[in-house]
Amino acid sequence: MKKNGTAAAWGWIPYLIPALVFYILFMAWPLLDSLRLSLYTGSAGIGRSFVGLENFKKLFTVEQYSQRYWGAFAHTLYFFLVHLAVQNVLGIFFATLLTNRTMRGREFYQTVIFMPVTFAVLVTGYLWKLLLNPVWSGPFMTKIGLSFLVRPWLGDRATALTVVSLVSCWQWIGIPCMMFVAALRNISTDYFEAAIIEGANGWQIFRRIKFPLIRPVVGIIAILTFVNNFNAFDVVFSMENVNGAPNYATDLMGTLFYRVGIAGQHPVGIPDPGMGAAIAAITFFVLCLGVIPTLKATQGRD
Repeated sequence: MKKNGTAAAWGWIPYLIPALVFYILFMAWPLLDSLRLSLYTGSAGIGRSFVGLENFKKLFTVEQYSQRYWGAFAHTLYFFLVHLAVQNVLGIFFATLLTNRTMRGREFYQTVIFMPVTFAVLVTGYLWKLLLNPVWSGPFMTKIGLSFLVRPWLGDRATALTVVSLVSCWQWIGIPCMMFVAALRNISTDYFEAAIIEGANGWQIFRRIKFPLIRPVVGIIAILTFVNNFNAFDVVFSMENVNGAPNYATDLMGTLFYRVGIAGQHPVGIPDPGMGAAIAAITFFVLCLGVIPTLKATQGRD
């Protein structure tokens, strides 16, 4: 009996082996190899040499690197904050409306909100690039009396990053919205009925009951938003090219990494995988510093 009990207690281990192998091969090993690569300079074609922390030193002290790095970091942080303030807040708002039992056509509105998520990012970016082009959409906008909206939104440094961020919010708002819908529908209606009997209004019910109970989901969505935004690349690539036009105004950490480590466009003109790996390593540590406190701060409490 004891042997059978021991076998049953450890019988779940073989089921974890495929997932563990997949994780090691495609996540853990590439991450560790990227950290190793950040300590080297050169490429496989011309030969690599060990330089220790020299890549990190150059990234923060050499102006041609540091200027672009801090600019991309600030833009990425702004990109994340726009998503946090627009995408996630509207996600909660729409989810609250969609879980209102008196609302008609909820399934239709859910489909409309989630539909942009199914579009390819490159296609979405290209279509919005056309719509925001004053040469292409200007005559139509003028005819319908919206000529004040005809301006080079993507060509102006003051508006380009905000516009790209809002386009990204428009496409991905369906994911947090559906997650909030699932969380709100999982709350027992007994809480709401008791609150209504006590005279609570809609805002009080949301602030005192709904939001505290979905706070763990809020934390998960905030973490996913943080991680995805600090790895964003395709939306800028499709709308402003890899250079983060105009004049690096939309340059993010993802586009900077691509230019330095893969394309080799800045500043020396040839790919530098070691410097690109250094940028990726710093991004990884920034993500850790952001994810861990957020996870602890949003844990549910009894």
